[in-house]
Amino acid sequence: MKKCVIVYNPKSGIKSPFKNINNYQNVFKKYNYETKLIETKCKSDATRIVRKIKRADLVLVAGGDGTLNEAIEGNLMRRRPLLIAQLPFGTQNDVAHMYGLTNSVFGNLDLILSGIEKNIDICLLNNRPFIYVACIGSYVDIAYATPRKLKEKYGRLAYILYGIKKLKETFHQFNIEYEVNGKTYKGQYSFIFVTNSNRVAGSYIYNDVKLNDSKFEVLMCKVENNWDIIKALHYLKRRDMNNLPSFFKYYKTNDFKLKFDETPTCSWCVDGDEYKHDTSEFHFVVTNEMPMLVPKKNIKKLFD
Repeated sequence: MKKCVIVYNPKSGIKSPFKNINNYQNVFKKYNYETKLIETKCKSDATRIVRKIKRADLVLVAGGDGTLNEAIEGNLMRRRPLLIAQLPFGTQNDVAHMYGLTNSVFGNLDLILSGIEKNIDICLLNNRPFIYVACIGSYVDIAYATPRKLKEKYGRLAYILYGIKKLKETFHQFNIEYEVNGKTYKGQYSFIFVTNSNRVAGSYIYNDVKLNDSKFEVLMCKVENNWDIIKALHYLKRRDMNNLPSFFKYYKTNDFKLKFDETPTCSWCVDGDEYKHDTSEFHFVVTNEMPMLVPKKNIKKLFD
């Protein structure tokens, strides 16, 4: 039989029913997998676990987007990355929804284990990997600063409740010099999103994202108040990236360099977790070395 190592985060999102793995053994046997369950105990534990796995035909990450990020970081540390997949138990599960997964554990296991192996693009921020989003600006800390107890109790609503408390905060305004697609620009921006996903923060934004084109999307936005944010969200909901107003800048690229006029006092949010830094310069590139088992459901839409 094939070996499936399940890296399970029992603290992801709302409490999941997956701890009793025996409930799902028939699904794994259907696809000729024997299983080994390893629970994460603390932050970055999934990175350590995946890096040290001796042998596995599949690493199934049972957790949220942050747990998947940790597992991918550990996988990239290996001499030869293992085949990896995600069983979503997080609060947002943006990556899983992008692939067409649902809230059904049995249904998701079937979709994953009957899926197709694809090499997917992994973005790097100063060599720190992320699978779907790195962003900086006002309010982006809601993703990692919202109290866990609130998320366990209210799910996605917790982000809204916590965000309301932050509405009176002063907007960040960054003076930036950046280089993209061989050209250098300067400007003042409030938000910067670097993504490899058609979905961010629970909403679909892009229509034309491909996960194996060795490129990522950059969206930069200059807003000055909460009303500007509402207008910006209105335009993004339309998902017409070729017809954006002047306070947006949008690029597709494989190399993006940012230089702030001073070290930002706020952290980046990387796949929903905080990425602390002590520099004013950031470099984004992409690698295509991550084998992932993905459902067949959205293959034609997401891959070239």
